[in-house]
Amino acid sequence: MLAKGQTVIQLMEELAPKHYAVPDDKIGLQLGTLQKEISGVLVALDVNEPVVDEAIRLGANLIIAHHAIIYRPLAHLQTDSPAGRLYEKLIKHDIAVYIAHTNLDVAEGGVNDMMAEALGLTGLSPLEDIHTDKLKKLVVFVPVDHVERVRQALFQAGAGWIGQYSHCSFNMEGTGTFVPEAGSEPFIGNEGRLEQVKEIRLETIVPQSAERRAVQAMLKAHPYEEVAYDLYQLDLKGRSFGLGRVGKLAQPVTLDRLCERVKSAYDVPALRVVGDSQRQVSKIAVLGGSGSRYVRHALFAGADVLITGDIDYHTAQDAEAAGLALIDPGHNVEKIMKRGVADYLLGKLQHKKYSTPVHASQIDTEPFRFV
Repeated sequence: MLAKGQTVIQLMEELAPKHYAVPDDKIGLQLGTLQKEISGVLVALDVNEPVVDEAIRLGANLIIAHHAIIYRPLAHLQTDSPAGRLYEKLIKHDIAVYIAHTNLDVAEGGVNDMMAEALGLTGLSPLEDIHTDKLKKLVVFVPVDHVERVRQALFQAGAGWIGQYSHCSFNMEGTGTFVPEAGSEPFIGNEGRLEQVKEIRLETIVPQSAERRAVQAMLKAHPYEEVAYDLYQLDLKGRSFGLGRVGKLAQPVTLDRLCERVKSAYDVPALRVVGDSQRQVSKIAVLGGSGSRYVRHALFAGADVLITGDIDYHTAQDAEAAGLALIDPGHNVEKIMKRGVADYLLGKLQHKKYSTPVHASQIDTEPFRFV
């Protein structure tokens, strides 16, 4: 059974929710429709004509990409221009294009985590906080015999986390009363008769990002026809999400050795480096894309090295003067997201018994050549 477009994107947005994106970022569906069965998904870094031709060869009618194909308002749509020819081919072949950009950078398990984990970094934290998950308290009243089922459903849906502690809840026994009125189908009791039932007041913490999922799981696990529950906004700060990652290597290495590791992990033939090649480094900051403006963030985080793309000349001089080493493997290293996202989506779709294939693009969209 093929998945619908909305189903695929719902799974994608579980990984990279739209509200993680920085303001004004061009994300989401940019061309085509999701109101169709998806014959195949192609995950790409960029969408150019060779990538579209690849999608056509594979029979994929949905491209999920990291970089937007429409970034500025269109003044015209002339099909004899490169951009117009690209849009025309996509439309003629009924290929939709969905963009996950900074929301995928910020997401746990997204681009920056993939880059950090490829280098073996541990103890990761954001380089710059972008979004803090608000916390809510969920209170639900459950008959004693079903409380464990409801509690576990909530935990599995992402509820119950306080800092580094999981499965957190409070449980208090009491008596619930109700009268099933005409037309009701009570799990306990009889129509028109006052019932008194031993219930547990179950309380737990729910991050806003998991609120909908947690409530749905709770309602599904709860035996009552009408479930009594409350959600309260809390002033407590939840987890922070952000751009870039800072982490540590298991053992310090020289800057030269780290450069070799970067070339291997990110599959690049060459890179630019600022700093003493024999310096020992252990605390590393990584940021996919253009990271010139993040030198101060890396220094503030105490990083020995910042690994990012598109470093300009004067930023490199400033970093060198401040004692921060730089490794610039290019913007295109974000291609690491192709395999990571493809594997994630395929696993999710197969778990739900969908047969829609998911491909990682094999097209190299790096515009530079090293000579």
